[in-house]
Amino acid sequence: MRYEGVIYRPPSEAGSLLIQATIGCPHNQCTFCAIYKRTKFRIRPVEEIKEDLLAARNYYGEGVRSIFFPDGNTIAMKTDDLCRVLDYARELFPYVERITVYGSARFIVRKTPLEMRRLREAGLNRIHVGMESGDDTILAEIRKGATAEEMVAAGLMVKEAGMELSEYVLMGIGGPGRSREHALASAEVLNAIDPHFIRIRTFIPRPGSPLFEKCRRGEFQLVSPHGILNEIKLMIENLKVNSQVFSDHVSNYWDISGKLPEERELMLQEINMALGIPEALLEKARHGGI
Repeated sequence: MRYEGVIYRPPSEAGSLLIQATIGCPHNQCTFCAIYKRTKFRIRPVEEIKEDLLAARNYYGEGVRSIFFPDGNTIAMKTDDLCRVLDYARELFPYVERITVYGSARFIVRKTPLEMRRLREAGLNRIHVGMESGDDTILAEIRKGATAEEMVAAGLMVKEAGMELSEYVLMGIGGPGRSREHALASAEVLNAIDPHFIRIRTFIPRPGSPLFEKCRRGEFQLVSPHGILNEIKLMIENLKVNSQVFSDHVSNYWDISGKLPEERELMLQEINMALGIPEALLEKARHGGI
């Protein structure tokens, strides 16, 4: 198996076989992201990907249960090519239960409903989508490459094709000035989609990203720990979904997870408890100090 650069995958794919199908990200303009800034996007040849799948089968055996195909936007592959990869993966690993990719709304909406169904039939059954925000002002500012309307359209396409959908929300990405708009607009978009999973992340400036430089120059203010918690609280209060919420990332100040709507009050109680902790302690805990 061959890997190029640093491989990133969602925490939920920690136990998955990782086979690199694409290199980098075809959009690669998000101002908060520093992951692929020095990598030129390319799609690996299908035969090369299949060679790596065979190498993995020879090494791990046929008992692999989940496969994730990095890099940042593998859904951008031609549908025929991705289907060939998926078919071969299922042939080599007859017990596989889940095959997943990253896919942004910008590239999902370029597929037709028929193409999405073909991918599902070939074995793709979960897509991780970085929504980040439902606020068009913020989406334009961070150069996400998609509008809230496109986020909804893409999410519904994934669900209508019969795939599971993980939507990622980046708390604090609008700064203190748009915290309320971010929370409410994100809830509105998520309500329109009703994804299977909502995964909470907290914005941390990453060296090498344009937004890091804005923070360094004082042009972008970070939301405080309590501000982040209140942002999450406002979003959860306004969510009308049947989704599992996860705070499965080290960037978050507090684990606020649960099933909506059943566990909403428990989640809000958890947030209120966290709001009673001094912000300095929340920062220290996030960095592993306690």
